[in-house]
Amino acid sequence: MTRTTTRRTVGGSGRALGQDAPLPTSVLDLLARSDAELVAARLGGPSEQFVHAHLAALRAGAALLAVTGRPTGRPVLRTVWEMVASVEPDLAGWTAWFADGAALRAAVESGRAEVDDERAERTLAVAEDFQEAVRRLLSLDGGAQGELALRAS
Repeated sequence: MTRTTTRRTVGGSGRALGQDAPLPTSVLDLLARSDAELVAARLGGPSEQFVHAHLAALRAGAALLAVTGRPTGRPVLRTVWEMVASVEPDLAGWTAWFADGAALRAAVESGRAEVDDERAERTLAVAEDFQEAVRRLLSLDGGAQGELALRAS
């Protein structure tokens, strides 16, 4: 597979992620998996929609961390949501949303809970917005997104 080269900075601070550095294949794979989760979310009932949307955001967050690296200075294990908020504070609102829904996602996956239409649709919308924000931060151009669509299929 080819690697996509883009000029990237993170957030309003303009912190460089690497100028003209190729995106690792692992990042493109994570974003393709995020795309696939969003497709699955659109096809399922409310509980499936909620779980797949949450997983789509999780994979997008992991893709960002694959580029930025994990934050340092704190030896305690962290969730993806904590790490993303640490490396990119502009995403903290989204990461808080998904961190708050993590226990519910686990309960839904184990069959101990269900999600209503409103919560599922809201989570899907937030996941789509979060994924778009991650792509903007990574400065993915149309070509890279076309490549992601091919990988997701």
